Amino acid sequence: MEENKVINIVDKALLNEVSNLENMEKGAYNIRKNGEGIERKTTENINIITKTDKPGIDIYVKENTKFEFLHIPVILTESGLSDLVYNDFYIGKNANVIIVAGCGIHNDHHKDSQHDGIHRFFLEEGAKVKYIEKHYGEGKGDGKRILNPVTEVYLKKGRSLEMESSQIRGVDSTIRETKGELEANTNFVVKEKIMTHGKQFAKTIFDVKLNGENASTHVTSRSVATDDSTQLFISKIYGNNKCFAHSECDAIIKDQAKVTATPEITANHVEANLIHEAAIGKIAGEQLTKLMTLGLTEKEAEEEIINGFLR
Repeated sequence: MEENKVINIVDKALLNEVSNLENMEKGAYNIRKNGEGIERKTTENINIITKTDKPGIDIYVKENTKFEFLHIPVILTESGLSDLVYNDFYIGKNANVIIVAGCGIHNDHHKDSQHDGIHRFFLEEGAKVKYIEKHYGEGKGDGKRILNPVTEVYLKKGRSLEMESSQIRGVDSTIRETKGELEANTNFVVKEKIMTHGKQFAKTIFDVKLNGENASTHVTSRSVATDDSTQLFISKIYGNNKCFAHSECDAIIKDQAKVTATPEITANHVEANLIHEAAIGKIAGEQLTKLMTLGLTEKEAEEEIINGFLR
């Protein structure tokens, strides 16, 4: 038990991938390792309380809190561990905060390691949140690194939340669910970036209900699939009032990879304005040629294009 509470070199590398250590020290944070909290810091405006009925934490941000950071990284270094956590965020009136979450898995053995995180956001009037989530896997073992995040956003009148989600590399299987229920004059922005290789599988599901007048959402997914990996993008948006929604999926495929984009937009109001766009294809030959004329090899040119696409 005590060994689990020590942050070693592997832990620090994982934490740096999903939650910059230098920035973490500047605000509140909670570090979870192998299924238990090992280190925590609260501030005058941000309190973190351990749940008593199930694994996870409750985060309370005071009203009028401005531009403070909260980091809640999770790391797994124990092969064969399946971790489930429930985190609830209560953001006070007129608060404006940045929350950095994410999970890093290091698996050097043969058993699968899995983390499932369920995050729910409840914002008071005038509150704004930028939520950054990063996922990363590494290790020499053939045990899988599995991550299944669920994000639930409930926005009442006048609230807004921006979510940036990225799967950096090394995740063998992931099902990513994002659910939103928006009332009047709210805004929910989602930007997703995913990279898969080998035989990895990634499934993304967006389910957003625009219930209030002038509610809006903008969902953008950018992904790269290589080798024999498979990706599935599902976007469900329901316009139940005068509202606006734009869903966009752009993907680059290489080798034998497969990407499927499935839009579902439902207008239940005459003034619901809903748009979906999807573009899937290989790297354009003229892009490669242009970079290769600058002295890059074909592989280097491909990497440059992919990195630029995912920025």
